[in-house]
Amino acid sequence: MFTDTDSNKINNMQDLFKHVKEYLKLQKEYIRLEVIEKITIVFSALIIILTILLLGIVALFYLSLALAYILSPIVGGLMYSFGIIACIHILLILLVLIFRRRLIVNPMARFIMKLFSDTKK
Repeated sequence: MFTDTDSNKINNMQDLFKHVKEYLKLQKEYIRLEVIEKITIVFSALIIILTILLLGIVALFYLSLALAYILSPIVGGLMYSFGIIACIHILLILLVLIFRRRLIVNPMARFIMKLFSDTKK
């Protein structure tokens, strides 16, 4: 019923199907590993940023206290110097809110876009 060439064609098709199936399996594994790598990079960057932010807040706190004690004799009291420092902090918060797109959103978007559109291969 089947000739020798028909049998070879069937074997070739089965081999081709096995190779395509193996290729798709390897591609799935490759994509999974690449996504894990990208997520790891994002989380490590987030941890680094949070650590630097926390240490920066602590440093700013102590520098603010030092500045308040330095300003105290100049402005006539410790409470006035703390008030001045608080106003400076509020001004900094307002500046960050005003320029949040330029300072925070755009750099973060560029980092994530570069990370996920980076084709090393």
